[in-house]
Amino acid sequence: MPEKRGLVVILHGAGASAEQVLGLAYPPSPLSLWLDIAARENLIVIAPDAGKGGWSDCFASHARVARKNDVSFIDALIDHAIARHQVDPARVYLIGVSRGGWMAYAAAMAIPHKLAAFSVILAGMPPPGRITMPTTPLPALIFGCTADPLIRYHGGKPWYAFGFAEPVRSIEDSVQVWRELAGLPDTPVVHKLPVSDPQGRTSVTRYLWGEAAHQLQVGLYRIDGAGHAEPSRLKRYPRFLNWLTGLQNADLEVAEAAWEFFRDKQAR
Repeated sequence: MPEKRGLVVILHGAGASAEQVLGLAYPPSPLSLWLDIAARENLIVIAPDAGKGGWSDCFASHARVARKNDVSFIDALIDHAIARHQVDPARVYLIGVSRGGWMAYAAAMAIPHKLAAFSVILAGMPPPGRITMPTTPLPALIFGCTADPLIRYHGGKPWYAFGFAEPVRSIEDSVQVWRELAGLPDTPVVHKLPVSDPQGRTSVTRYLWGEAAHQLQVGLYRIDGAGHAEPSRLKRYPRFLNWLTGLQNADLEVAEAAWEFFRDKQAR
């Protein structure tokens, strides 16, 4: 009988696509390195496309979800992968960037029983009162950049975002939601990553709550000085995008950091 494999579902951001997040369209995303990780670790990778209008994410109205239920779409993709592609139902992982991160929050709250862990890059949760809060703890890894001009690290909404962005909780408040739900102590293990930028414009600190990699953990990568760009050494965005979205950190590979967090976790 074929060996059961883990599944990673990757959710692209607004204005992007499944092709772009897998490195098949310009500019290639740092999350495209999941294909290399999948080959090395014997994983299945699925990158669904949001289609016209983007994801029905955690900010979507009930009317929008009634027309386009993307949580059900992701749920069905997971079931299909388990039934047809020898996926281990205890090793299903979800990762999303920007608006795809908002979609990952929506799925983590709605179908936590389908997930072993999830990760969000560059996206804070909706503010209090905007959504029903999650009730089932999950391992969660969140990446936030302190100079993000679009989805602000410290929450709120920039005046110049117009219809692109919604007001959000801060990244650290979003982490706290999942840490408190998991019942983890409020003191993390803190690790400062080596700095690769000779000018010292960006730096990364990892905060990790929970001692055992195979149990409930919540993590935060705080990326100081960087903007709305996934950190990566190998997949660098062009300079004209940096002018619009801010600096891209190169102290870690975001996909590898997420896999390190996911690897030992299984659905309970």
